Amino acid sequence: MTAEVGARAAGALAGLAIDRTFGEPPNAIHPLIAVGHGLTWLESRLYADNRRSGVAHLSVAIATGAGVGVALRCAIGAGPATALATAIATGSRMLGEVANEVGDALVADDLAGAREALRSLAGRDASSLDEPEIARAVIESVAENTVDATTATLFWAVIGGAPLVIIHRVTNTLDAMIGHHNDRYEHFGWAAARLDDALNWAPARLTAFAIAATRPTRFREIVDVVRRDGPQHPSPNGGRVEAAMAAAMQIRLGGTNRYGDRVEHRGVLGDGRAPTGTDIATAVRTADVATAIVAALAATAATTSRFK
Repeated sequence: MTAEVGARAAGALAGLAIDRTFGEPPNAIHPLIAVGHGLTWLESRLYADNRRSGVAHLSVAIATGAGVGVALRCAIGAGPATALATAIATGSRMLGEVANEVGDALVADDLAGAREALRSLAGRDASSLDEPEIARAVIESVAENTVDATTATLFWAVIGGAPLVIIHRVTNTLDAMIGHHNDRYEHFGWAAARLDDALNWAPARLTAFAIAATRPTRFREIVDVVRRDGPQHPSPNGGRVEAAMAAAMQIRLGGTNRYGDRVEHRGVLGDGRAPTGTDIATAVRTADVATAIVAALAATAATTSRFK
């Protein structure tokens, strides 16, 4: 069992390295695009406006994902299967590239270009957002998606290898697709949203501490802001990591977001100034260092397991 933990941890690091080196595969052959199509097809067969149907939809999806993960592990071994699943599930490089694309547009005073690029990161209505609000949207997305697309993947890779990596990615994809407060998904998407919250609970807090560790002289101050402001956010996980990012960068995040006809009032996170376009690159670097800290913990797990 100890040797398998080491193999999974090593596989997680290898998968992260693959993503950082090569980035995302083309959409035509991207497994996650195929997963999305499969989940859409499954929804068309199981949808009904109640929680029971949503639970059935989620159950079939994660059982299928777990089966694929177990089959991979049996076919090629725990380490290689974990590496492959992690490489597919992780989006660390793409997240930074898209965020910096918005930041570069803002620095160049291309507000229209920044609004258009923001659509790839955030679902809020960008048509009337100014520079500080666009920068806020990007930095919040970088913070939250560092958990969703990177550190949670590493966490579950070490804990359970390919099966848990795939279960997390399927659940997170479902949450993005149907975990919304609207007429169609309020009940059907409930189970996916709750499971996504549960799977990201520990990774989000680990990532918040890792972000705090990127500013070691202010670690305690940042943790205090996370504890104070994080619970004001509607997400039990996103608020913690966004509050950590706000405190680390000494900026202010949170506020009011518009999603089509729906307006969401979030708590204010941090005590600093409003963010600007130049802050986006800093947020990406902070997220990268925090990811490296989590990866170092995985490396420690791999090394320790091998010497036991």
